[in-house]
Amino acid sequence: MEEITYDKTYREHTLIKVLGITSLAILILACAAGAAPFAYVTSLGVDTGTVFVIDTATNNLTAVVPVEGWPFGVVINPAGTKVYVADLSGTSTTVSVIDTTTNTIEAVVDVGSYPREVAVDPTGTRVYVTNRYSVGDNDSNNVSIIDTSTNSVVGTVNVGLSTYNVAFTPDGKKIYATNSRNNTTSVIDVTTNKVTATVPTGDHPTDIAVSPDGNKVYITNTGSNDLSVIDVTTNKVTATVPVGDGPCGVAVTLDGKKAYVPNKRSNTVSVINATTNTVTATVPVGITPLGVAVTPDGNKVYVTNAESGNVSVIDTATNKVTATVNTGKYYMNYPVEVVIVPFMDSNMTDQSIGATSNATKNSEIEKTNLSSSEKNAVELNNSNNNNSESNNGSSSNGNESNKNNSTPGFGLLGSLICLYGGWKRGKK
Repeated sequence: MEEITYDKTYREHTLIKVLGITSLAILILACAAGAAPFAYVTSLGVDTGTVFVIDTATNNLTAVVPVEGWPFGVVINPAGTKVYVADLSGTSTTVSVIDTTTNTIEAVVDVGSYPREVAVDPTGTRVYVTNRYSVGDNDSNNVSIIDTSTNSVVGTVNVGLSTYNVAFTPDGKKIYATNSRNNTTSVIDVTTNKVTATVPTGDHPTDIAVSPDGNKVYITNTGSNDLSVIDVTTNKVTATVPVGDGPCGVAVTLDGKKAYVPNKRSNTVSVINATTNTVTATVPVGITPLGVAVTPDGNKVYVTNAESGNVSVIDTATNKVTATVNTGKYYMNYPVEVVIVPFMDSNMTDQSIGATSNATKNSEIEKTNLSSSEKNAVELNNSNNNNSESNNGSSSNGNESNKNNSTPGFGLLGSLICLYGGWKRGKK
């Protein structure tokens, strides 16, 4: 009898433990699923350069990171733990490294020349920095290679005349680099760091993006107002897509079906069908749009409007601007580029929880990492009224999104509780 009672008690405790572990796992997964990615926006600033950190769930400012000089090119590593920012100011030769856990500068890397754009390899071990034109470089450009484990330059690649931007193929074997002054794009072998091919493109090629499947490279030609599409297998241009006036940025959705191109002189964003290579929509945004990034779920596109001093949020389902990023009392002085943290980053969950907690307490975030003249607490206006540029209900959409993300986890947890309750009643 004692043995039967012990066995019954042991089985009850075992089931309780299993249910507890399962419930905890579901809660963790629910939190991860509900965490929205964070966007990092480079801005020239007023007294100092600034990187604004935006919660894409609410389109509200969550942190402000001061960066010396003029922060321009920006990239985030695949793990979402480090952000690399190039300083475009006239005398600087540095790239700042931001820790996304603390949103503080953890290192400053001297690349020896004047940096413009940055790209990180798929493994996160190397960062490539384009060094803009200077007479001292004999009218040519080098790309500096940073070892991310030591934050030091370990090599250079001699590319072309005024190399503007670089991008990796997903397999990490090739780098494509735009050469704005000789209207070409260079193909670099990562193993040898040698140029293996040179592809003629349009006039004044600047920005670049590689499709997620690695089959296509998209080049914006600012001078000829079009987009070149390069076949990675043949290294030839297979399509030229006319866009707006002054295309200068490009981003591709994770499913590879759409590309978004800001047109800085026509104040629009061209939406391109990547299958047919045709423009399917033209979205009016702010003044002088420069940078663009797509959220990992493909639902939103963030566009930096340099002369408007703000960031537009485009709903990809409707191709309409549904919100403007709310920076509270802070003004974005000439925002230029934007990157978005990948979904599967644990730091996002931590930041999201922290931001929510602070907003619940007093709608403020403490600027512990700002310059001495800005040590006061930042008041964040969390009212969605300031976010909406239209009456499309972006606030309610955000709330629905939060519900959809959180309900499955708690629904399963409730089911487990009910299951356990039924089991207990049956045992009685």
